[in-house]
Amino acid sequence: MTDEPVVLKALLRDRHWKYATFCAEYDKVARTLGSELTGTWPSRAQFQRWLAGGLRGLPYPDTCRVLEAMFPGWKVEQLFAPYSEQRAARPPAASAMQPDRETAPASAAAMDAASLIANRYSDVVAVYDTRSEFTAKMPAHTLFDHARSIRACGLSLNLLCQQYAELRLRRLAEGGTEIRCLFLDPDGEAIRAREAEENYDPGTLSDLTRINIRSLQDRVRRLLPEEARSRLEIATYDETIRFNVIVVDEQLAVVQPYLPAVRGVDSPTFVLERKWENHGLFPMFDAVISSLWTRAQKI
Repeated sequence: MTDEPVVLKALLRDRHWKYATFCAEYDKVARTLGSELTGTWPSRAQFQRWLAGGLRGLPYPDTCRVLEAMFPGWKVEQLFAPYSEQRAARPPAASAMQPDRETAPASAAAMDAASLIANRYSDVVAVYDTRSEFTAKMPAHTLFDHARSIRACGLSLNLLCQQYAELRLRRLAEGGTEIRCLFLDPDGEAIRAREAEENYDPGTLSDLTRINIRSLQDRVRRLLPEEARSRLEIATYDETIRFNVIVVDEQLAVVQPYLPAVRGVDSPTFVLERKWENHGLFPMFDAVISSLWTRAQKI
């Protein structure tokens, strides 16, 4: 291999895929090949070496299988070959994959409608049945380690407060990352209603939320250098909870609805990547978190 950028980098650039999106798409394809292949995507550092052409050989055979399934028509040797406009223009086998227009089925209208829907909501890059499945496939460090901004709103924000190391969170703030955390008020009416809806004893969710807020206050913000403390903002709101939303670098969003009588951890999780300024689902949930923050009580 050379030190030139490779064809894979051009293909990812055309799809607007960053690392987190690549991992989500990798798992979607890997699941169709065998459940044991999920979660075998490269580390962020290895991913960067892939794109820079820094490999001396090819990835493991199972990884090669997934990559070839992700990019039909490309052999893995071609994906890691030096980039050129000719190579990146289309897969070598693309012409063989195109349907014969004269023999194509007469369902063009249906295909056009499906294409329109797919394009309109193509900022949804991954869907998981539960939040636990999401965190198993996309752990917190994958989302946050290199973030320059994090905005989170929800109930107790366990992904950030319980599943991400306090030391790493302090390092982010010290390094300039802006972090906003918006919790459901542990003393409010909305959290008591949610406890009843999830069939918890009174105070269960309130106590967990208080612990997470105090952890951010005492074990993260208080230990930051004075000039960095303002980068970690904490607030609460007391409104019916509908979504848990985390926005990273204004480009990636993790969204989870709160369903009736279903624990938050058991609800589906959607991963969105911004593609347009005012279209798709990303701007909608970006507006949700921004609106809640304007009405929040700062701590």
